[in-house]
Amino acid sequence: MRIVLVLEYNGSRYCGWQSQPAGGSVQDILEIALSKIACHTIRVVTAGRTDAGVHALYQVVHFDTQAQRPLNAWVRGVNRFLPHDIAVSWASVVSDQFHARYGAYERRYLYLLLNRPVRPGLCHARVGWLHHSLDLTRMQVAAKMLLGEHDFTAFRAAACQAKSPVRRLTRLEIYRQNNFFIFEICANAFLQHMVRNIVGSLVYVGKGKYAPEWMQTLLESRNRTYAAPTFSAAGLYLAGVSYDSIWQLPDFIEYPFEICLPAILR
Repeated sequence: MRIVLVLEYNGSRYCGWQSQPAGGSVQDILEIALSKIACHTIRVVTAGRTDAGVHALYQVVHFDTQAQRPLNAWVRGVNRFLPHDIAVSWASVVSDQFHARYGAYERRYLYLLLNRPVRPGLCHARVGWLHHSLDLTRMQVAAKMLLGEHDFTAFRAAACQAKSPVRRLTRLEIYRQNNFFIFEICANAFLQHMVRNIVGSLVYVGKGKYAPEWMQTLLESRNRTYAAPTFSAAGLYLAGVSYDSIWQLPDFIEYPFEICLPAILR
């Protein structure tokens, strides 16, 4: 049978999602725990590979098994074998037609940026940080230029293995709450480092290094060397993955910007 899971994790201690020969990834830890419950080796397929230091509020995986277990075993049972910073929140049996990666039609990320002169202490490794003051309006104007379907070569990592740099950005909103800026980004899929590169370039606009129109010029250049450096992974959260309603996955957790900080930093 095929099982689908929703999980969350704090990625600060891990080398990213994808399994590594030496271990130490979120995938490695999860597969060990699942294998203990199934009593055979489990390999999972994920909706998206998060980088080292990136967190997830709503990650989706599926795996196949012949083990007959109650659904609670794939949640509370697996959590018994997981470290404190990784947790399965939901499980269900699905047909073999479900695919965590290819069945997803949209991914949603949040980036939390602390903007104050002093570095974070309490939320170290959970938020990005910048000491230069930022102009919200300038960043919002620049963000609108990235909406729609574009070639995002200027925002992809040099090592990105995606066959095409074309992605469809459906949402890019920026909010402010006290000393925090919250970036919400939705797309059909993302290139490697795409979100962090977009945030880094928007920060350049926000601190006055470039005018908002620079974002359009940058997009059209299709040249990664013209963009800002890749921003810190610490503030990035995979916050949702969307599928056809026939699969009946739970709605991803909504974190309105007014309350998202207490929810994420709990």
